[in-house]
Amino acid sequence: MPEPTQTAVPTPPEPVTLAAEDAKLVTLARSVRARVGAVEGAAVRDQDGRTYAAATVALPSLAVTALQLAVASAVSAGATLLEAAAVVTEASALDGSGHAAVRDLAADAPIFVAAPDGAVFGTVTA
Repeated sequence: MPEPTQTAVPTPPEPVTLAAEDAKLVTLARSVRARVGAVEGAAVRDQDGRTYAAATVALPSLAVTALQLAVASAVSAGATLLEAAAVVTEASALDGSGHAAVRDLAADAPIFVAAPDGAVFGTVTA
């Protein structure tokens, strides 16, 4: 199966202000990223409002993006739908593998992409 490519993150003309529940996702993603010193942190919210956070895993025998791992955690807990997701990264694009994992459970859930300081620099909705 071909490796998904990166997804461009649309940059809004003005700073993004998130609703409280979406801001919580960014906070969780920042926290897990900082706690383990990972390249990225991610968090997702499922159909019941439960949240799952994860950091990038990069081992010699296993590589999983933060967003893939957050989605996997949600699915392993019984989630069948995602309401929203957030990724904290220094990259200017969203990793295609994580994007695809979110789309497996939600065709149009927003994926908020934020810098390490928590400033949201874009939202992916497709």
